Amino acid sequence: MAVKGKWAQGIPPRNFAWIMKDRFAVSERPGGYGSNHRRVRRQEEIIWVREQGFTCVISIIPAPHNLHNYDELGVTWRHRPLGVHDDNGEWLAAFYPELRRLLADGQKILLHGEELGDRVCGIVTGYLVWSGLVPDGPQAITLIERMVERQLGPIGRQLVADATALKARSDAP
Repeated sequence: MAVKGKWAQGIPPRNFAWIMKDRFAVSERPGGYGSNHRRVRRQEEIIWVREQGFTCVISIIPAPHNLHNYDELGVTWRHRPLGVHDDNGEWLAAFYPELRRLLADGQKILLHGEELGDRVCGIVTGYLVWSGLVPDGPQAITLIERMVERQLGPIGRQLVADATALKARSDAP
């Protein structure tokens, strides 16, 4: 049996961060985004995702670019596009229950957008509040900012506010 070398294990996606250790993580799009996107890097990063045992990759990128590469490397994926003009509240109302089910089923999830920016960070921060894992938005924002080592801007904070409103509606009698 051949021993796998260091490169056979792939490389972690840029800006990779655990939200729930060994269960739920975020990163930028494998291979990078825009003019920095590299096919070989994308392949190495998807290999790393597979070798780390991720059972599902969720892409929120509006277009389905390169999702077929997950199939080629045997990685399960879901495309949940979130466009700039989409209704955040409606999208979150559909996405959060799906994410909760996947995590409850023991799935190991990687969520990514083009970059690890306000949209991805706002979604996961909002999830912490919506799911009751963190009691309120300000605490969740502080926690995620430390985890991803970046500040949450207006777009991310609006997603947290939308998630908080969604939780309040679901908690109402």
